[in-house]
Amino acid sequence: MVDIEKLVRPNILALKPYSSARDEYAGGAGIFLDANENPFGELNRYPDPHQRDLKHKLATLKAVNDNNIFVGNGSDEVIDLAFRIFCIPGVDKALTFAPTYGMYEVSSAINNIELLTIPLTTDFQIDVEKVKLYFADSSIKLLFICSPNNPTGNLMNKRDVEYILKNFNGIVIIDEAYIDFAKEASLISLIDQYNNLIVSQTFSKAWGLAAARVGLAYANSEVISLFNKVKSPYNVSKINQQAAIDALTKFEVYSERLTLILKEKERLIAQLQELVIVKKIYPSDANFLLLEVEHADSLYTALVAQHIITRNRSKQVENCIRISIGTPHENDELVKALKDI
Repeated sequence: MVDIEKLVRPNILALKPYSSARDEYAGGAGIFLDANENPFGELNRYPDPHQRDLKHKLATLKAVNDNNIFVGNGSDEVIDLAFRIFCIPGVDKALTFAPTYGMYEVSSAINNIELLTIPLTTDFQIDVEKVKLYFADSSIKLLFICSPNNPTGNLMNKRDVEYILKNFNGIVIIDEAYIDFAKEASLISLIDQYNNLIVSQTFSKAWGLAAARVGLAYANSEVISLFNKVKSPYNVSKINQQAAIDALTKFEVYSERLTLILKEKERLIAQLQELVIVKKIYPSDANFLLLEVEHADSLYTALVAQHIITRNRSKQVENCIRISIGTPHENDELVKALKDI
């Protein structure tokens, strides 16, 4: 077990969190004259700062306790708060792999934390031997693992992840934004076993709520209490909380759409494999495909000219574009455009 308190910034340990009006009154109905709200309107009251209803439904779905869940304003809030909780600006460091999600680098720069990167292997897996070299550096407080990885789409080997959890004396954040599309289960089941594990998920992808910006962190209660300590008082709006709750109550819709996306992915792969312009389709456990193509820059531009927007990832993986799985019609239009280029 890792001594979590030793990893936390001293000012965060000493911090007395802001107590909002709704923290002090946990009841239901009442005459609310405490928060200087406008007494008129439908959205005139502040939302539940602890997202109790949403957490309760998530706890049931994920087989965890309510106090194992943090709800944030998008999963990027989880990244940012992790830097604020554990890393002293200009002193501590974080570690991740490359290629991977770009917000780890952006958030580290915003928080003035040096981000070290380790290249993934040729099949985009963790090079454990290289990771070992960093375990002795006590200034490295955070380690980010994106699984399924963005932009490559593959899950990281669970054995390698558990080796890191057992041997790294910092916080390990597993970014599972795309886990719903994978055949393997989430690592949330490991939060009781490893107290240095944070599993990040989101409503933006498989749940179809990208506009609502609802991100999640699952961890032991000690870590979650730190997130709640430093978050903004009302960090997730009532509208967005309700959107997530509504999605959870319509699980059959989520399941049907997830099945359709996965079927479309297989259909799209079959069609792309027939195109000369596509040199390689990397294995994907997500709702997107990384394609190696001829002249990715010019291909990306040609698709934009036809109002088809993909993601040019050539700076991360040479001559590669990343394509999200769309509707059947959108996927057909993509293939048609690629044939015409």
